Amino acid sequence: MSLESHFDSKKIELACDEAGRGCLAGAVYAAAVILKPGISNPLLDDSKKLNARKREELRSWIEEHTIWAVGIVEPEEIDEINILNASFLAMHRAIDQIDADFDHLLIDGNRFNPYPNKNHHCIVKGDGKYQSIAAASILAKSHRDEYMTELAKELPMYDWGNNFGYPTVKHREAIKKHGISKHHRKSFQLLPNQLQMKL
Repeated sequence: MSLESHFDSKKIELACDEAGRGCLAGAVYAAAVILKPGISNPLLDDSKKLNARKREELRSWIEEHTIWAVGIVEPEEIDEINILNASFLAMHRAIDQIDADFDHLLIDGNRFNPYPNKNHHCIVKGDGKYQSIAAASILAKSHRDEYMTELAKELPMYDWGNNFGYPTVKHREAIKKHGISKHHRKSFQLLPNQLQMKL
């Protein structure tokens, strides 16, 4: 069953979603997407329900057929303002890059820091309900995975090419053995009970 093409078909909607909020390392990414009038794709879905190959195929379609941008907030900024605010900031940075008119924002989730002069709707699990939010989730996830794969070449011991910074057993074992990198989020609980680790 395909997702809804629009929340309000009479308005130009810009959708936002983020990726990497629950990671121990790396930036948080957000994407902003406008589906142009008459453009839809029944294969669009929540990025978490798609395998890497399908996400990459849909990423190519999204980047060719929509108006889109990606915003990034680095680990140092996350530590300063917390991950929730960093997620909102990444969305704002993505929106800032959109050089097109739109009427309102569709935000995946239940909270958002308002964007100047634009109304927004927060939609819980919106990436599984609306094509535009699903497209944003796919872009945010695929761009962030690409970034973490590159970081993994620099620091292979953390296995970021497979865990993308999420708190897997192998990732945490590497932190315990090798310590943290400049890409880790120091404000996060990197090891259970913060095992005597120098931050």
